[in-house]
Amino acid sequence: MMENQPHTIGSLFENAGSYLETRLDLLKLKAIDKSSEAASSIVSGLATVILAIFAIFFVNVGLALWIGYLLGKSYLGFFVLAGFYILLAVLLHFVKDSWIKKPVSTMIIKKMLN
Repeated sequence: MMENQPHTIGSLFENAGSYLETRLDLLKLKAIDKSSEAASSIVSGLATVILAIFAIFFVNVGLALWIGYLLGKSYLGFFVLAGFYILLAVLLHFVKDSWIKKPVSTMIIKKMLN
């Protein structure tokens, strides 16, 4: 029985080393999976945002021209829209933490933990 003990201990250390290596590989693969999922979500989100920005831009130009037409001077429509966006920016400045920061950070944390 004592003769098998060195072989058993050596085998145990070998298996423990193999287990540790497998565990590290698993952690690396999980990290890669989470990173790629987060990156793909960001890229697809950015593509959607860019297309939405183009659409909003052209709608705003048309709206500014229409308001300018109604007011008799085309540049007045652009000033009216600029004033509207300034008011919107001021409002957003005061609510940015609850409307943007917290939901975005919560979404990122959920993506990384799932």
